[in-house]
Amino acid sequence: MSEATHAAEAIDTHGHEQHHPGVGIYLIVALFLCALTAMEITVFYVPALKAVIVPVLLALAAAKFALIAMFFMHLKYDSWTLSGIFIFPLMIATVMLVAMLMLFAYLSHHMA
Repeated sequence: MSEATHAAEAIDTHGHEQHHPGVGIYLIVALFLCALTAMEITVFYVPALKAVIVPVLLALAAAKFALIAMFFMHLKYDSWTLSGIFIFPLMIATVMLVAMLMLFAYLSHHMA
């Protein structure tokens, strides 16, 4: 392809330049995801961490989710509007999940 064709493909319909990471970035992200997975497995098998296993695993899962959303869903390279359309319902769902967990924990504690 000619350079003009590459340049035309790099511009979207609004005239903004599209940013796409290279293979190296994807490999680095994959290594981080592998490291986070190894940390999750390690946390599960370390007896000293049994008291804090749930918060640690949730934090590691959140980090993995953020990496996947930013790089593989290209949210890091999209406009804030598109990221907000993704993040706002996610935050509502998170708040609802936490509220429901707290409600069920409260009810199970007081019903017993």
